[in-house]
Amino acid sequence: MGKYRIAACPEQLPCGQYAAQVSIASGRGSASTDRVMRFHDEFATHAAAAQFSIAQGIDWVRATTRPH
Repeated sequence: MGKYRIAACPEQLPCGQYAAQVSIASGRGSASTDRVMRFHDEFATHAAAAQFSIAQGIDWVRATTRPH
């Protein structure tokens, strides 16, 4: 999404549910940055956690790049 790379990183919990995580990266080489956000919600499937993660990442990028 623009200069940002958004990747869902769901993680299976010991209870069998999935935790949602998203990585938002930008830049290249030594000028790169990577923000990882983890969420408290639990999801029944890997796909549901991934979908939530991507949506949250897109929302963060939109909020961050919105003109002031």
